[in-house]
Amino acid sequence: MQQQHTDGRATAFAQTYFHGTKADLALGDLIEVGFNSNYGRRIQAKYIFLSATLDAAIWGAELAFGEGRERIYVVEATGVIEDDPDLTDKKFPGNPTKSYRSTDPFRVVGEVTVWKGHPPEQVMAMKSALEKLKEQGIDSLNDV
Repeated sequence: MQQQHTDGRATAFAQTYFHGTKADLALGDLIEVGFNSNYGRRIQAKYIFLSATLDAAIWGAELAFGEGRERIYVVEATGVIEDDPDLTDKKFPGNPTKSYRSTDPFRVVGEVTVWKGHPPEQVMAMKSALEKLKEQGIDSLNDV
């Protein structure tokens, strides 16, 4: 996927996207909708997610459901992506985490093997805050 200049000329530089998960994937695998979500009510996912920031992908891996090893994949969008409403204007101004969603697959093109996670107490605090929101009936905008 090539980026476009504002005047329409293609550039060799493309935006890098990341996907944080506990799934064990291989180069060329497709990440697709239709599986149970890693978050929220764990219902069949309507969307799949990626981020242009490594930090958001790290959170995705740390908060993902399951016992597998946390992984960060470099992915290529195969179709249209849009802002993730959980992390943009619906809840936060702009899109500070550069988080996006799509109904089109992402292709795994690499894996980030060296990264540093958040401190355990910060992950526990985030999980606790998400659980409190869930108890209050505040779920993901992506589940609706």
